[in-house]
Amino acid sequence: MIEVGLNHFLIVSTFLFSLGIYGIITRKNAIMVLMGVELILNSANINFIAFARYGNFGLQGDLIALFVIVLAAAEAAIALAIVLNIYKTLATVNIDEVDSLKD
Repeated sequence: MIEVGLNHFLIVSTFLFSLGIYGIITRKNAIMVLMGVELILNSANINFIAFARYGNFGLQGDLIALFVIVLAAAEAAIALAIVLNIYKTLATVNIDEVDSLKD
């Protein structure tokens, strides 16, 4: 039977972080970029929880992960409000087409 250790969590976290970076770099749609940011935040949470469990840091990692979850929820709400406002104004959510905000 395979025992799940710290390395397994780090591999999953690295995979999620890589997918998040790939999503941010390659996508033009603002919603997809926000999903990439959420993947990066989730990979950080996995690291915090894994190191809290295997590093004997007590509840510090759990509390930081909870703070990151609250931060991600606030970021998602504000970012979606901005994206909806951009869509209402410009009728697009493509990042490269939203350059009239400079004026």
